[in-house]
Order: sequence, then C-alpha cells, then structure tokens
Amino acid sequence: MKLNQELFEELNVLLQFDLSNTQQGIKIHQDAGANVSSAAERLFNKGLIDQQDGGYLTAIGRTTAEHAQALSSLLKD
Repeated sequence: MKLNQELFEELNVLLQFDLSNTQQGIKIHQDAGANVSSAAERLFNKGLIDQQDGGYLTAIGRTTAEHAQALSSLLKD
C-alpha cells in the first residue's frame, strides 16, 4: 500500500506533536494551508486528536504518533 497525499499530510501533522510533554498540544492556525487543516480534521474524525484544529493527542493518537515518529527517525539519513 502506498501512502496517498492525505495520509502523508496526516502523518506530517502527527509529527508536530512533542511526545516528551503530554501537556503540550498543537494549534492549526487559520493561515495554515487548507491541506493541513483538512488533515487535522481527518485526524479528529478518526479519534486521534481531541480538536478539529489540533489540540491534544488521544490515547490511540499518542500511540499512532509514537509509531509515526519512530518510523520517521528510522528513515532519516
């Protein structure tokens, strides 16, 4: 299975979360691209974040972000 553009954008949003600090979320601002806002909304609809414009990771969202960040680290130079 290849990553389509929507999944790629969702992964990019998940990579923005600081997993070392559970008290810190993210905020997708109105001036962010439509693709970023849409990715955050899809993550919200999937139950991975608690707000349509970012917010905090849910329990399953944290696990997903951990996997996304681990994969990103492994694939970097």
